[in-house]
Amino acid sequence: MNLITNLLFGILLLSCNGKAMVSANTKESSIKTKGTIREIEVKNQFHDHSLWNLLLKKYVDDLGNVSYAGFKMDIAQMDAYLDQLGQNPPKPDWSKNEKLAYYINLYNAGTVKLIVDNYPTKSIKDIPNRWKKKWIIVGDDITSLNDIEHKVLRKMDEPRIHFAINCASYSCPKLLNVAFTPQSMERLLSKTAIDFVNDKTRNSFEGGKASLSKIFKWYKGDFTKKTSLLEYINTYLQNPVGKSTKVEYLDYDWSLNDTK
Repeated sequence: MNLITNLLFGILLLSCNGKAMVSANTKESSIKTKGTIREIEVKNQFHDHSLWNLLLKKYVDDLGNVSYAGFKMDIAQMDAYLDQLGQNPPKPDWSKNEKLAYYINLYNAGTVKLIVDNYPTKSIKDIPNRWKKKWIIVGDDITSLNDIEHKVLRKMDEPRIHFAINCASYSCPKLLNVAFTPQSMERLLSKTAIDFVNDKTRNSFEGGKASLSKIFKWYKGDFTKKTSLLEYINTYLQNPVGKSTKVEYLDYDWSLNDTK
């Protein structure tokens, strides 16, 4: 009888220990899982451009005209978004599209903020030191619109950024009324390129002549690393032009892209 009792007690003890081990392993696994989820949540927070998306939908029309008066009324939200970006700078492990979304949105939001802070104004060029002034916070650094464009975005080997960033002027590529995200990056970059190249108010192709935006003159080297300028433009042009097409450049309209 004692032998049977001892055997039963041993089995019961093993069973309890096994459950304890399973419980401990489950708890540890749960902690690891929660940690992973938390890391994902935090990372997604860094890429959250929903506030900027909401403002763009409210104050930018489909033609890229901007209600700076409207943005001025929502200046607290503008500041909150820029603060969010400033406190969550890009990390070394971010993908190219994550960095592109961050800096394109930062540039565009910074430009709108610059105009709003000086509104009303007839042109961004009426604002002193508009592009070189260092006032935009990115982590521990304070940077400028000029540095974001030339020292960051242009070095990312993606010439379509020139169609995505807006300089608050009518001759600029239009400001989209949606925010860039890592997931939408390729689609939106292609859209901005197609829209800009085929916009007859910014580029004209008639009579064997290409009358181009000065963006193609100022940044020609960015567009011609792998091909000629006209071949690059033909990638997005609905009716491609011949290689011998004469190229000239249009005057640039720096007047404010304000809603009328």
